Amino acid sequence: MVRSRLVIRCPDRPGIIAAVSEMLFRRGINIVHSDQHSTHDDPPVFFLRIEIESNDPVSLDEDFAALVQAFDMSARVVLAEERPRLAVFVSKEDHCLQELLWQCRSGDIPAVVAVVVSNHPDLRDLARHYGAEFHHTPMGADKHATEERQQARIERCDAVVLARYMQIVSPWFVDQWAGRMINIHHSFLPAFVGANPYRQAYGRGVKLIGATAHYVTSELDAGPIIEQDVQRVDHRAEVGELRRLGRQVERSVLARAVKWHVEDRVLVDGNRTVVFS
Repeated sequence: MVRSRLVIRCPDRPGIIAAVSEMLFRRGINIVHSDQHSTHDDPPVFFLRIEIESNDPVSLDEDFAALVQAFDMSARVVLAEERPRLAVFVSKEDHCLQELLWQCRSGDIPAVVAVVVSNHPDLRDLARHYGAEFHHTPMGADKHATEERQQARIERCDAVVLARYMQIVSPWFVDQWAGRMINIHHSFLPAFVGANPYRQAYGRGVKLIGATAHYVTSELDAGPIIEQDVQRVDHRAEVGELRRLGRQVERSVLARAVKWHVEDRVLVDGNRTVVFS
């Protein structure tokens, strides 16, 4: 049996699930898992993610096309066995890259870290140990030229992950990967946006520190949030301790966000996300 994922977004109205289920039944396709969500916006939006099994690969054929037109849907079908290729951008810190490499190798994240790109050479051996290409691309005076070289290295990838990549990517580069670029920010956004969030948190005497994985947009640290988590701290924790604890949160938050993205569990709704985790 071939397992696939059917992901749908459309204006909410009665009869959507009935129509989709009836169409799949007519074709002998079995539904093995289903998630849905309707927003309370005006007008409301309907999101649906279905895991299906069939004798042959499913495609968006005439039956699907008629359904898409009738309900004004955007729809896609993805083979579950496909393992998307990831491009991971890093600087010098290795904890997030380590987690992604390990979880992809173990199968916990159904993807492949195909390329590692860095503005420093420090993590070359780590990337190559896991069989990933490594490209050292120092950020020179001509940032656009550097990003063009990076783009050429990753054009066969399906998503970009900024795993503590300490550079601000340009709007041009963001546009190339709109909806497919994930960043880990070492703060519980929207608090402490920008540089040195742990120092900012220490200065405010916070009792919770956190991390946020979000899609990248041209507005710094303001893209749709995929996942967040926190760690409780007290007055004894200085900046170094906050960073140490924060690294544990960052790596798990980013790994969950990447896993959900490659499993088509994240649907963007404006500056929000629907996450069927």
